[in-house]
Amino acid sequence: MEALQPLLADPERSAILCDIDGVLAPIVRRAEEARVSQHVSLLLSRLARRFGLVACISGRSATDARRLVGVGGIAYAGSHGAELLEPGAARPRTNEAFQRWEGRVKRFASERDTPELRRLRVRIEDKGPIAAFHWRGVPDEEAARSRLERLAAEAEEEELTTHWGRKVLEVRPPVRVDKGQAVRSLLETAGSRIALFGGDDTTDLDAFDALAELRGDGTLEAAVLVGVRSDEGPAEIVERADLVVDGVDGFTRVLAALARR
Repeated sequence: MEALQPLLADPERSAILCDIDGVLAPIVRRAEEARVSQHVSLLLSRLARRFGLVACISGRSATDARRLVGVGGIAYAGSHGAELLEPGAARPRTNEAFQRWEGRVKRFASERDTPELRRLRVRIEDKGPIAAFHWRGVPDEEAARSRLERLAAEAEEEELTTHWGRKVLEVRPPVRVDKGQAVRSLLETAGSRIALFGGDDTTDLDAFDALAELRGDGTLEAAVLVGVRSDEGPAEIVERADLVVDGVDGFTRVLAALARR
């Protein structure tokens, strides 16, 4: 893979960053059923010993991300960058402004846990200061999406923010956090000059934006945007990528190529 040569040429100053769901772990009906294979976990462990920075940036909480990936020697930015769990740390550091809204978000989600939502089989995932409403695999996905569109309007009326993903609506605090900010913070702390990010969904475009800007202004000598193609992912993931791969297996081959030398 020619696009990977800048990282292979200077691993100590290089960063390998990626999303988890849809990139390291296949998308599944229930988030708690997701699994990262032992092969992928071993590859990440090998990469952490060779490259300057290896990190996962996820919408999951940082502790849940580490549980899922199963590698203690890498960094995890959770809740789309609101949390940072450093290698070997017992607890993540959390954006205090984001954390202060947790009670409001939880109350909002609890009040919407209604018989109607249960009949539609919408599942509510507690992600700390973020509430995720999943409708993947429900009997009537169109009806569930329609109800969640109304729920999103209700959230915004209560000064919360919303984000749509792959058959999931997230209700979040009105505090700006995104994967682009997480990328910038991780790279600055590590002093990385070359970086790769692998993503498959809309939230990953913020990370693409950050790497493109850092490459454009000379902060990074090189950046590689890896688009993980899927039936449900946004077209921009493929259109903007320097390297396009198919699904988790495709990204696993990227990790294996980086670990080979």
